[in-house]
Amino acid sequence: MRSTTLVIMAAGLGSRFGGSIKQLEPVGLHDEIIMDYSIHDAIEAGFNKIIFVIRKDIEDDFRIRIGNRVEKIAQELHVQIGYAYQDLKDIPQGVAFPEGRTKPWGTGQAVLAAKDLIQEPFAVLNADDYYGKEAFVQVHDWLVLDHEDTALCMAGFILKNTLSDNGGVTRGLCKVEEGHTHVVDVIETHNIVKEGDTILANGKILDPDTLVSMNFWGFPAKEGCKPAFLDVLETHFRKFFETEVPNDPLKAEYLLPTLVGHLLQENQCTLKVLKSHDKWFGVTYKEDKEFVANSFKALIEQKVYSEDLYSDLQD
Repeated sequence: MRSTTLVIMAAGLGSRFGGSIKQLEPVGLHDEIIMDYSIHDAIEAGFNKIIFVIRKDIEDDFRIRIGNRVEKIAQELHVQIGYAYQDLKDIPQGVAFPEGRTKPWGTGQAVLAAKDLIQEPFAVLNADDYYGKEAFVQVHDWLVLDHEDTALCMAGFILKNTLSDNGGVTRGLCKVEEGHTHVVDVIETHNIVKEGDTILANGKILDPDTLVSMNFWGFPAKEGCKPAFLDVLETHFRKFFETEVPNDPLKAEYLLPTLVGHLLQENQCTLKVLKSHDKWFGVTYKEDKEFVANSFKALIEQKVYSEDLYSDLQD
């Protein structure tokens, strides 16, 4: 079986979560965090390398909260663990850093932080989202097949399964071609909220069964080669500084859904959608934590997970 890497983006502070590091909030019966379940599901699906993208200033907390523990478990399971560090000042050579900028550059830069550690097909996801098992299996099984460099994949979730009861969320709404196998556009849509049985975005009613991107992407690599997408990501990061940053130097973000959407519009890639029926949940807002904790408790009662989370992987 080909090696596959999972990149977990965990550098964000989560300002809407009351200023705490929401990725490190305990939600499991034994103080597991959401990342624990993603790591479990990734290893179960066949991923054999995991890279955490964090910031240097949270490294100590991160290692205490999860890193040291997962490294020990991973070693027993012959899974590699790596760390990459997203730094606000890590920008293309020769471009000016905007004075007063404090906001991170976004998910595109997060992946670039890990580029020197990635030598095989890889997937990328958020640290603070629970995706369910189906997505990991589908993305992993796609990655181990041979694909053109321009072929990408994403886990597609059903919009109504991805919302918070406690406020608006941002989702990449997918326009899918006839046949429902490939995405032709990803539209980053903000402030999606539930009002009763209706789903709205800035007053516009959305189809609850629309497929959405939850930032779970897959990028292929030919045997023995680094993924070609990393070069594309680096090239467009420089273009981002030339075209986007001058217009909004303090807030412009280099986002994976935006880049993939651009590549689709320019016919520079194809995007296979791998549909998942699992229900997403996460801690976008502080009020979400209780719901998430209760959801994991229910999954354990349903035998989806063992109470001792990683024990089934060690059998």
